[in-house]
Amino acid sequence: MSVAPTETPERKAFYERIDKDNLTPLWSVLGDLVTPEPKSGCQAYGWKFDKVRDAMLEAGDLITAKEAERRVLIYENPGLRGQSKITTSLYAGVQLVLPGEVAPAHRHTQSALRFVLEGSGAHTAVNGEKTIMEYGDFVITPPMSWHDHGNETDAPMFWLDGLDIPLVSMLDASFAESLGEDEQPITRQTGQSYAEFGHALMPINADVSRTASPIFNYPYVRSRETLEAMKRGSDPDACHGWKVRYSNPLDGGSAMPTISTFIQMLPAGTTMPYRSTDATIFVGVEGGGKTTISDVAIEWGPRDVFVVPSWKPVVHEVASESLLFSFSDRVVQEKLGLWRERRGNV
Repeated sequence: MSVAPTETPERKAFYERIDKDNLTPLWSVLGDLVTPEPKSGCQAYGWKFDKVRDAMLEAGDLITAKEAERRVLIYENPGLRGQSKITTSLYAGVQLVLPGEVAPAHRHTQSALRFVLEGSGAHTAVNGEKTIMEYGDFVITPPMSWHDHGNETDAPMFWLDGLDIPLVSMLDASFAESLGEDEQPITRQTGQSYAEFGHALMPINADVSRTASPIFNYPYVRSRETLEAMKRGSDPDACHGWKVRYSNPLDGGSAMPTISTFIQMLPAGTTMPYRSTDATIFVGVEGGGKTTISDVAIEWGPRDVFVVPSWKPVVHEVASESLLFSFSDRVVQEKLGLWRERRGNV
């Protein structure tokens, strides 16, 4: 795009005069509105889980899950501080539910994902069905679905929350309500959703118009089995290793209407440079390594979180086989015809 025209005294006087009527000349701001490449305050950054965990346990001594409604520490991108954003369109935080606690039932228009970071045996209930949460599980809360969390175990439970809060806020479409009870009534068997939809089968009367997947817990053990099968049957992609997208069995699309979710296995070595327009949040699952984003190098291991801004080249380097979970707004960009990628150093 061309540079803004020169500001003359006559033009400045004109701008000041029309400003009183809440008008602005496009030619003075066009270069900042329509940019040659993505331009964002989002920065490459990483968080070590051990440090976050210590802060979460301290928070557990300061406030109960019920009083907080959700005891969460937000991952705030350093370039977007004060906005509760990890990227320009997505929110992320770590939630803690201590033994014996319940995070009360509520619902909202925002879509939410949980990725279990530590603990075993706590539960999330969604629309009358409980699921037991294990390390590496990916759990969905579809828009306007009643959900609550409980921990009947003897150890704290931690998981990553990912929501489309910034996107919904930008659209002025946020609604939320409390059930008024700590826990919702359970009307379905534990694991019923996966039993009905998780085996390339579905009930004959299934509502195929649903925008979110009817499976609300994608067990890590199954995801890992899929990656292992891919490893045995194919060579790794030069940029991604072996990578899969969590999908909605009703239509084969994204498991969530506004958030794309992925898990990948990286073989030992260094990936080819890759960039895409969807700023992406990564979570270490197994192994560890170093990811270089432009000129920023981030060391990561299991449960660590890091963010890759839009259109920044990324290279993963691992000494031994490692796994990463990730999520982004790719599904939204694809629906709008905006998403693009570039492989290599082009």
